[in-house]
Amino acid sequence: MAKILLLGSGELGKEFVIAAQRLGQYVIAVDSYKNAPAMQVAHESAVINMLDGKALDALVAKYNPDYIIPEIEAIRTERFYDYEKQGFTVIPSAKAANFTMNRKAIRDLAAKDLGLKTARYRYATSATSLKEAVAVVGMPCVVKPLMSSSGKGQSTIKTEADIDKAWTYSQEGSRGDVAEVIVEEFVNFNYEITLLTVTQREAPTLFCPPIGHRQERGDYQESWQPATMEAAHLQEAQDMAAKVTAALGGAGLWGVEFFVGDDGVYFSELSPRPHDTGMVTLANTQNYNEFELHLRAVLGLKISEITLERIGASAVILASETSSSPTFEGVEDIASEQKSDFRLFGKPTSRPYRRMGVVVTYDHLDASVAAVTKRAKELASKVKVVS
Repeated sequence: MAKILLLGSGELGKEFVIAAQRLGQYVIAVDSYKNAPAMQVAHESAVINMLDGKALDALVAKYNPDYIIPEIEAIRTERFYDYEKQGFTVIPSAKAANFTMNRKAIRDLAAKDLGLKTARYRYATSATSLKEAVAVVGMPCVVKPLMSSSGKGQSTIKTEADIDKAWTYSQEGSRGDVAEVIVEEFVNFNYEITLLTVTQREAPTLFCPPIGHRQERGDYQESWQPATMEAAHLQEAQDMAAKVTAALGGAGLWGVEFFVGDDGVYFSELSPRPHDTGMVTLANTQNYNEFELHLRAVLGLKISEITLERIGASAVILASETSSSPTFEGVEDIASEQKSDFRLFGKPTSRPYRRMGVVVTYDHLDASVAAVTKRAKELASKVKVVS
């Protein structure tokens, strides 16, 4: 039995803990608030500010874990290098955690060091330098905090009047103590995908069938698997994913995001852990869902292949109001639906647009992905989060 220290305990962490429990692993779930989703299914839990390096050090010393697994961005990740020197295993690696928790590091690695195709970009540290960056990149453009998740602090600049608002919003949505933002040109893409990529210690890197997704406010709303794309574009994305994950090192599952346009594939972002769009795999679209793949790679269990078993889709259940005791209406309406399932994350509070659950739908391999996705959206719309 391995002892796993899970840093971040949201809905993705919860599904990872469930996968770990099934294989008899011991998990300590950590977050900044009590009763976070993953804490509800872990063996132990702890509440700390993970941006406090001393508190993080004390937690590692207390539990002496076999694996340290980050699940969110707001962590004092530079401490991970010291943990590796002390003999701890950081997943996927200290370098991966540091680079991918900061959009500047991962974008410069991809574009400058590896030569991957990306949107043009600049950085800004103030409203004034944001105006200068926009002048270089051009409008429309997208502004993102270097540290954020689920679209927080992200906005699109279309006119000069949007610049100051975008700067203010980026600072409100930034996680951690990093004020800098990245300014990206708006790529004229046809669609975007997530390519779940599994790196193994002593076995080849594997790729899941591509996942298509739609976003609003920078956060995913629906995802479907497989996404339809040209074989040449898929190969291009796989080559890019293999290069960037190899450069970062370590074993685990990565969510690598790409834009696909008429002129080819653009690298967008990367997460060194299960991805929110990958919740579609909870519909058993694959022989292993993304959380099981992550765990097996972490434990060094060889994964011989990843196979598509059926098509599937996911659609999020969002809150519309703030509540300290949210409940759900309409679950009964979808519970009896065929070829469908749902997850309620168990978050103790709600706020507008917070993900509170997900509906997954599926069908046989020859069925229509568009129809399965439409059904997931329709079912998710029947569930209301209320106070």
